[in-house]
Amino acid sequence: MLHYVFGEDLHRYPRLRDTMFRDREDQFKARLGWEVQVTAAGEERDEYDALNPLYVIWQGPDGAHGGSMRLMPTTGRVMVNEHFAHLLAGAPIRDPGIWECTRFCLARGAAPNVAGVLMLGGGEVMRGLAIRQYVGVFDARMVRIYRMIGASPEILGGMGQGRDRISVGLWGFTDAARARVAQRAGISADLSEWWFRRSLGGRAVRAA
Repeated sequence: MLHYVFGEDLHRYPRLRDTMFRDREDQFKARLGWEVQVTAAGEERDEYDALNPLYVIWQGPDGAHGGSMRLMPTTGRVMVNEHFAHLLAGAPIRDPGIWECTRFCLARGAAPNVAGVLMLGGGEVMRGLAIRQYVGVFDARMVRIYRMIGASPEILGGMGQGRDRISVGLWGFTDAARARVAQRAGISADLSEWWFRRSLGGRAVRAA
């Protein structure tokens, strides 16, 4: 199932928290070779994890992290403005209706539908918290994944060639896109909404 957890509440889910940060180290450091910060406990964490982001976390059958992503409003500090402004021609994105999506992570051996379930969860956050779009930076390997689950972004800029190319994009989430992603993820829209309301129903702004 999906959990929606703000950073200040991660202590309530210690197994999900610890396995998420360890899986981030495995994906971003061990497999992709990114220059990321790794703690003595083998967890990948950065300065933005200390800013109370919202995490969308898939919990596998064993109770551990199966996949996740991190969401933050662009009205505050975000990676795209502080580290990737050159991809935006120096024009920062600061808009209460646009949040940043980072650290999209899939655990080793994650089920094939987990990426789609996370995208569906991101759509629930948009609907529930009155967000229009997500902005995010992604590498070439993600292009196929986004296309496969029916959630390709609008490209704002990029640099590099082939496997080394990185791009910044914007995602919207129409009702049609929600239905398409739900179908490909094998999760009903009703169940997806219930997971969101179970976690963040009190913070939702959409009509009941």
